[in-house]
Amino acid sequence: MSGIDDLELLLVGMNPRLNEGCYVWATVPLIPMGVTPVATIVEDEGLSIVIDLATATNLRLDHEFPSAWITLEVHSSLDAVGLTAAFSTALADAGIACNVVAGAKHDHLFVPYDMRHRALEVLAESMA
Repeated sequence: MSGIDDLELLLVGMNPRLNEGCYVWATVPLIPMGVTPVATIVEDEGLSIVIDLATATNLRLDHEFPSAWITLEVHSSLDAVGLTAAFSTALADAGIACNVVAGAKHDHLFVPYDMRHRALEVLAESMA
């Protein structure tokens, strides 16, 4: 089933959900044994992974950007136009950084951990 591509329906149905935990970004040559990253992307400098802070600390990985992970529960189409612009503009206007990872079904937002509750408020306001 393909996702929703109507911007109005996407915004009304975003239903942002805060996932538990604090997540960080690290660059590694390979995914460490026993680690299941939330997200990965291959870059020229190595493999970027998003993992929970406790795992990064236990593995003594250099990491950055302690983040909260917010999932937009609406099933957005990968070719929908405007959703990312709408929520990223709202967050930017509130001074909240946001890194977005698109899955096949949902968008996942990583915002500064200490701004997570404010980010949820901003997203709720942008749904109205």
